[in-house]
Amino acid sequence: MLRPIVTALVATAFLSACSAISALNSAATPTQSYDLQAPVDVQVARSSLARQLVVEVPTAPGGLMTDRIMIRPRPLQAQYLTDGQWASEAPLMMQTLIVRTLEDSNGFRYVGRRPLGSFGDYVLISEMTDLQAEAAPDGKSATIRVRLTARLVRESDASVMATRTFNASVPVATTETIALVEGFNSATQSVLKDLSAWVLSSLGVRTG
Repeated sequence: MLRPIVTALVATAFLSACSAISALNSAATPTQSYDLQAPVDVQVARSSLARQLVVEVPTAPGGLMTDRIMIRPRPLQAQYLTDGQWASEAPLMMQTLIVRTLEDSNGFRYVGRRPLGSFGDYVLISEMTDLQAEAAPDGKSATIRVRLTARLVRESDASVMATRTFNASVPVATTETIALVEGFNSATQSVLKDLSAWVLSSLGVRTG
């Protein structure tokens, strides 16, 4: 009487083990990573401002504190692409892009993350509230939305010199991952170009 029961238990354990191995193999499958690019046509300063600008990591809601690419099937629903991810966590990726963009403006003696053992003359603090693809009702197309609120702070007295919110939206004809990433790249570059021009203008740096 016990033999059929033992056989069934062994079979169940074997199937469970196979399922676990299958899940591990699936998890080990490489996921395509994507990175965004800084714009190449930013405004360039006529002369460098002999100051240091520190770019802090943007704050973000919990859903964006990840390397996963967000897509919203509905306004109140957040999901992530299963076949692609960012090369680094979204806020860190955005910080790197901001640094590269402002470096290319040639407007400062130093632009980057906080220098070791010192303070910058100005600090750029930002909040990234949107970095997402919003699917159309038919699910066949989407709109990329990027939103960044920036504050330029003078570090000597912690005074806020200027504040502005930057928005960009780009329609995408398909929800294929590569098309979405290209839309993210276009929208992000638009925000970064406006951000760079605003920073230079707020500090009185002439461009041309």
